[in-house]
Formats: sequence, structure tokens, C-alpha cells
Amino acid sequence: MARILLVEDDQDNISLLTRLLTHHGHEIEVADNAAAAFDQAQSFSPQMILMDLELPPTPDTPPHPNAGLDATRRIKAEPSLAAIPVVALTAHTMAQHQEKITEAGCDDFQEKPISPFQSLLDKIAKHTA
Repeated sequence: MARILLVEDDQDNISLLTRLLTHHGHEIEVADNAAAAFDQAQSFSPQMILMDLELPPTPDTPPHPNAGLDATRRIKAEPSLAAIPVVALTAHTMAQHQEKITEAGCDDFQEKPISPFQSLLDKIAKHTA
């Protein structure tokens, strides 16, 4: 299956997504802030990144609504990482938010809360095939 970097700071979401994705055969690495997302994308070499958009920029800062988009821009600007598909995980799915998600370089988005879970599995299959 796929090597997935999950960039998420909410422990409940980390636990749930890690458990469900591992159950479906995926290998999961977790980054809990925007700075770690870039570092772990380089060291883990994921086939896909699931990027929460509201993250702390660094370990000692509060969540910021654009930190996930900033991390995506940084990842996509690095030639060795640019081809990795990034799926935004967001509760904001209005057209204006989708436009910002696309402009930042995300390849797709998944609405939170994730329901049905199969929709996320379908996106993983689509972007890692």
C-alpha cells in the first residue's frame, strides 16, 4: 500500500486516522506542525501527504489557519518533494477556500470530518496509483 505522511496536530484525529489507515495496509508517519512536515517529507519519502490546514507553524506556537498551506508551498517548492501529492484535510470547503488550497499546490482536498472514510481511501488510491 502507500507510505503516507499525516500532518495533523489534533491527537484524536492522529489516533483515529493512524489506526484506520494502518488497518487498510498503509504505512503512516506523523508530523504535528508545519516545520516538521517539511523535515519529515524529506526523511520519510512519502508517496502522499495528508495535510491538515490549521497547524502550529512550529512546536511552540499556536495553530494558525494558513500554516498547512504554507507548509504545502514549501514542500512543493522543493524539487525533490514537488511531485508528492498533497491532500488538504479541511472543514473549509467553500469555493474561496478550495481556490486557496489549489493555489498553495494541494492536489486535492478531503472534507473534515471524514465521512464516509471510503472517500479518503479513494483519494489515496487515486493519487498513489
